[in-house]
Amino acid sequence: MKYTLITLMVFFGVLSAPSYAARVEVKVDISQQKMRVYQNGRLKYTWPVSTARKGKVTPTGTWNAKWLSKNHKSSRYNNAPMPYAIFYSGNFAIHGTNQTKRLGRPASAGCVRVHTANAARLFSMVQKYGKRNFKVRITH
Repeated sequence: MKYTLITLMVFFGVLSAPSYAARVEVKVDISQQKMRVYQNGRLKYTWPVSTARKGKVTPTGTWNAKWLSKNHKSSRYNNAPMPYAIFYSGNFAIHGTNQTKRLGRPASAGCVRVHTANAARLFSMVQKYGKRNFKVRITH
């Protein structure tokens, strides 16, 4: 049998085999009140969202996930539930909401709200593939 040097190095543990984690990218369009979720560049989901209502701001830009909180309660808004929160910039997060009738139009204090089942799905993806492999881009 003929082995290459790299094959032998991987076999004997000198080199590790490459691991390819999926890339999860979320694009939030404030003007459309829509979130598109991509996995490895392919559109996987499109969901309605609620971003900032009049007088509030959802910041635009691009971030990675900073931290996750499955059963988060808002310290700023009377312990309002923020299930499956993915914090990306300061106090701003993507999270589930119990106000599903408001999805598709501005209603939040600045966070990106999605249906709780969708927030759980996205949260699970970030847990599985890692915060470093997650990116959120918010545009108008």
